[in-house]
Amino acid sequence: MKTPKLPLHFRSLSALHEAMGKPVPQHPLISIMDYGEIRFNPATFEHGMKTDFYKISFKTKFNGKIRYGQGYYDFQEGGMSFIAPGQVLRVDYEEAAHEGMSLHIHPDFLRSYPLLAKIKKYGFFSYSAAEALYLSEKEKNSILSIFENIQNELNERIDPFSQDVVISQIELLLTYSNRFYNRQFITRKAVNNDLLSKLEDILNDFFDKEKGVEGLPTVEYVASQLNLTPRYLSDMLRHHTGQNAQHHIHDKLIEKAKEYLSDSQLSVAETAYQLGFEHPQSFSKLFKKKTALTPNAFKQSFQK
Repeated sequence: MKTPKLPLHFRSLSALHEAMGKPVPQHPLISIMDYGEIRFNPATFEHGMKTDFYKISFKTKFNGKIRYGQGYYDFQEGGMSFIAPGQVLRVDYEEAAHEGMSLHIHPDFLRSYPLLAKIKKYGFFSYSAAEALYLSEKEKNSILSIFENIQNELNERIDPFSQDVVISQIELLLTYSNRFYNRQFITRKAVNNDLLSKLEDILNDFFDKEKGVEGLPTVEYVASQLNLTPRYLSDMLRHHTGQNAQHHIHDKLIEKAKEYLSDSQLSVAETAYQLGFEHPQSFSKLFKKKTALTPNAFKQSFQK
């Protein structure tokens, strides 16, 4: 049996710089790379890569298109992507000729600052590369100025205030990114409405199958059918409907349960099994929580 090829694992910024044909970074825990200056063999990265640090990429130009959810969208106007430590990144380098830069931040650089805990809460670090942040010209200029400020600070002689200044710029960068992501949920409304329609179809198909053995639909299952991460799906749904993905699944489940209870000869236990519940008690608990009625009481109301 062949040993599977693993992605390259970069544990230090110095190792990444060497692989990209760049000099040793000015600071061992933070650096900025200009895509126009890197020199590497794409074949080296054919199995992907992962790092022990955060990577924030800012593309000022992208020759081609990038996958966004279910479709492909132009990336010409500039955009960003966010990778957390340990996440595997795979790029088709034949289609990924681009201009811009990337900021690399080792968690140890943030170790004595509140930002270390805060950065883990930004949802966009859990998104796949396909769910990039698209920027307007004005937004692009704002992000570019922050990258330049960080690079200028790294170019200066390190003093007791250097780290504080850079941390403040990283916080500003993340705050802007958070704002722009929420704006994107609004401006890409047509795309997200299409996802809502597909989500409805996926749940309908799931519950219309003959089951009892597949279990309940999970957020992970639904997200995978939409080519999204569970976090992104929940964020999108919460923004447009006020409910996360789990609530949507439960609402659809209760809707289907009411259909069975009112129109079929199935018992409550059989209905629970048909919907994918392992234990009828779990179904009854969720049904009462959602409707303020027990399944039996609901069923009996249609038998009078």
